[in-house]
Amino acid sequence: MISRRNFLKSCLVGASLVSFRTAFASRSTDRVLDMENIHTGERLNIPYCLADVYDVEALERINYFLRCHYTNKVLPIDVGVLDLLCNIKDMIGRQRSIQIVSGYRSDVYNEKLARESRNISKNSLHLQGRAIDFSIGGISSSKIARLAQSFGAGGVGKYPEFVHIDVGRVRSW
Repeated sequence: MISRRNFLKSCLVGASLVSFRTAFASRSTDRVLDMENIHTGERLNIPYCLADVYDVEALERINYFLRCHYTNKVLPIDVGVLDLLCNIKDMIGRQRSIQIVSGYRSDVYNEKLARESRNISKNSLHLQGRAIDFSIGGISSSKIARLAQSFGAGGVGKYPEFVHIDVGRVRSW
């Protein structure tokens, strides 16, 4: 369960993304994520922000949905990365579903992945709930990555099967 302190802290971090959110001021302020977790098979279609007010219960459900599937550990997900994900999805098509590859990663799971691949950062923003790896059916990783980069809101990594976004410093690979 997300504490009030962690929720408020993630809202403050998300506030740093105000510049790209203003680009959507003329759009509906409702934010809805329709997601499927490729590891657990779970689906979640949930409005988490209505009229610019974040729904704490919806965010808790999203935190659980984006938990580390390897350990089942839950960590609050930064609302800035959720908003970025939602904006990308809305630009591609509001009715699109997102396939989640990775949200929060526990230390144990991240270390396992780092042993198996040299492309895994030991200081990954997934460990802080500030990154998401995802795909959108029928849309190429290249197109999603270009769109994500256009927001200038954090890191964007393009991989053959998915795109990584985070709310760290602006960079791409």
